Amino acid sequence: MKRQNQSSVVEFILLGFSNFSELQEQLFGIFLVIYLVTLMGNAIVIVVISLEQSLHVPMYLFLLNLSVVEVSFSAVIMPEMLVALSTEKARISFVSCFAQMYFILLFGGTECFLLGAMAYDRFAAVCHPLNYPITMNNRVFMKLVIFSWVLGFMLGTVQTSWVSSFPFCGPNEINHLSCETPAVLELACADIFLFEICAFTSTVLIILVPFLLILLSYIRILFAILKMPSTTGRQKAFSTCASHLTSVTLFYGTANMTYLQPKSGYSLETKKLMSLAYSLLTPLLNPLIYSLRNSEMKRALMKLWRKKVVLHAV
Repeated sequence: MKRQNQSSVVEFILLGFSNFSELQEQLFGIFLVIYLVTLMGNAIVIVVISLEQSLHVPMYLFLLNLSVVEVSFSAVIMPEMLVALSTEKARISFVSCFAQMYFILLFGGTECFLLGAMAYDRFAAVCHPLNYPITMNNRVFMKLVIFSWVLGFMLGTVQTSWVSSFPFCGPNEINHLSCETPAVLELACADIFLFEICAFTSTVLIILVPFLLILLSYIRILFAILKMPSTTGRQKAFSTCASHLTSVTLFYGTANMTYLQPKSGYSLETKKLMSLAYSLLTPLLNPLIYSLRNSEMKRALMKLWRKKVVLHAV
């Protein structure tokens, strides 16, 4: 395998939505607003859970980790995407491109496992409430969180190191919104068959398997909900589960279609739109779906507001 220092490419060009130049100004404005709202929503979740002692339980600590991932994921992708929309062609250095790829894989992989851990947490709480304090104690919680981050770190390290070792001798235009692995691999001047086999296998293990386990968990949860005597309780639980499944399906579904589809599966523009679903919409929606609609989060937010703002104003 040829090494990176044999590549002639020293920078890449992100084409983004350059084919729709007449829409780039409008898209820039929309994406900027979404990015700022995403940062604000996830920052609120992080601050509220960090400062409110009553929320220091596994369910909310999982949400805190998820929000950290979402903020980081957005910060890795969105600034470069906004640059691409504000210029005809956004230039990114070889090193910066692979740094972005590494963090996309790190935070994307971590989110996959975190969502799976959160589904297991809800399954244990709803289906086995009496055993929940034992099933999801602090030690188990810490193991699941560390496991999620370590696997994300391993995914980013292994795949980025492997892809960056391929020679890139031109062209250097990445017809995508960011330096995601499939788009960068299109430019490699080498036989990438072995990598594609390994990448496909890891994608199945990291994306598809957790997704199926989450679906099974929520099926069990729905059966448990149906046995609830209270109609109001059933409706509330159904609403929560439906919201969670919507977010999970949006993230895993579009990620599966991006990383498991053959090269000829979708047009390049369709692939760009699918990547927006898990890089733009999911970080925007998750704070609302998982946290800010929650009554305990609302109470904690109002409590902190009164304590930090109202009292200081008096």
